[in-house]
Amino acid sequence: MAAPLLESSFKPRIPQSCADLGISESLVLDLVLRRLLLEGFSSLHSLHRALRLSLPVVDWAFRHLRSQQLVEVKGMIGNDYSFVLSQAGKNLASDRFQISQYAGACPVSLKDYAAATQAQSARVTIDRKSLRVALSDLVVTDRMLDQLGPALVSQSSIFLYGPSGNGKTSIAERMLRVYQDAVLLPYAVEVDNQIISLYDPVVHQRLDIEDPDIDQRWVLCRRPCIVVGGELIPSMLELRLDDTSGIYAAPLQMKANNGIFIIDDFGRQLMSPRDLLNRWIVPLDRRVDYLTLRYGVKFQIPFEMLVVFSTNLDPRDLADEAFLRRIQNKILVEPVDDQVFDQIFQRVVTARRVPHEAGAAEFLRDLCLRDGRSELRACYPLDICNILTSIAEYEKRPVLMSKPDIERAVDLYFAKSENGLL
Repeated sequence: MAAPLLESSFKPRIPQSCADLGISESLVLDLVLRRLLLEGFSSLHSLHRALRLSLPVVDWAFRHLRSQQLVEVKGMIGNDYSFVLSQAGKNLASDRFQISQYAGACPVSLKDYAAATQAQSARVTIDRKSLRVALSDLVVTDRMLDQLGPALVSQSSIFLYGPSGNGKTSIAERMLRVYQDAVLLPYAVEVDNQIISLYDPVVHQRLDIEDPDIDQRWVLCRRPCIVVGGELIPSMLELRLDDTSGIYAAPLQMKANNGIFIIDDFGRQLMSPRDLLNRWIVPLDRRVDYLTLRYGVKFQIPFEMLVVFSTNLDPRDLADEAFLRRIQNKILVEPVDDQVFDQIFQRVVTARRVPHEAGAAEFLRDLCLRDGRSELRACYPLDICNILTSIAEYEKRPVLMSKPDIERAVDLYFAKSENGLL
C-alpha cells in the first residue's frame, strides 16, 4: 500500500517567537532548563533538535537565561554557542525537575490540538469496488460490503455482532485501509501548564516524511488504530499521572483521535459494559470528551474517531435502547455458507501451499457440521490447517490435507463432553 499523504488543510507554520507557540513563556523556559540539566554541555542547534523549537525561539530562551546568569557560555562551535547551566541555573533546573521531568518536544496548546483534530477529521470516499480491494485478503460477501460501506462513509460508530470465529475482528482491523491520508499529531499537549504526553510509538505509526515548513512539534503519522480487548479497565480511559516524572499519559481515546478505536470482545472486559457505555454516552453523541487533571481541573477534548464495538454476545444483553440508538450502524456478521467456506478453504491451502485431496473442502464442511453443530464458521479452515501443520511437524512428515488427517484435526479442534458437544 502506498504511503498516505497529508491532504488536510492543517499545516501548522513554524513559530518564530514564543508568542506564536500558544503556551506560556515560563513553560518554555522550564523546558529549556530541564533539557540543559540533562544534556550538560549544549548548543542552540542541540536544543532546537531536542525540543522541536525553531532557532529564533531557542535563541530567545538562551538570551533570556543568559541575562539572568542561569547559563554560562563555554565557547563556540562554528557559529553556534556552547554553553552549560551556571550553579544558579542548576539549582533552578533541579527545582523545576522535581515538579516535572518532561524534557522532550515542546507541547502544543489544548486549543491548537482541538483545532487540529477537528481540521483532520476523516472523510471517506469509497464504493463497493474500492472497499473490496481494501478487504481483498478476506472473503467478504457483497451484502456485507454494502453494509460496511455506508457505515464507513458516515464515520459514526459501528456495532459488529454475531457468533465468534466469523471475522468481526479481522474486518474491524482492516477498516483503517479505507483511509488514504495521514495526520499530524503533537508529541505533547499543554493544559493548565501540565504536560500530557500524546505521541506513542507503540500505537502511532510515524511516517519518515519531513516538511521543513511545518511546525516540528507535530509528527506525521498514519491514522491510528487502537484495539483493546478484555484488558480494558476504567483507568485506561482517563488521564494517568506518573507521580515520579510528573507527566500525564493520554488516555486511549485521545491517542485514537482521527483514527479508529476498536473494542474487541465487547462485554468480556474487566470494565463492565454498563460502566463503559455510561462513560461514553456523551462522547458518542456529541463527539467531545471530558478529562480531569489530578487537582480537579476539568477540560474538553475532541472525540473524533470511528468507534467499533465487536462482540459475540446479544447486543440487547449488553446495552439499553438509549445507548444502542447512539450506535447507528449495527452489522450482523453471520456464519458463512458453503460457497464462502470453500473460498476461504481454497485461500488458506493456497497461501500455506498445502497439498489437498479432491473433495477435501466438502469433507471438512461435513465434519464441522457433525455432532450437533449447525453453523460453519469462517475461522475453521485456517484453524484446522494450523492443527494439520502441527501434526505433520510432530510426525516429521510433509503436510497433507488428506481426509484421515482432516478428521484427526477436527477431533482435536472441537471439544466434547460425556453427553456430546460442549
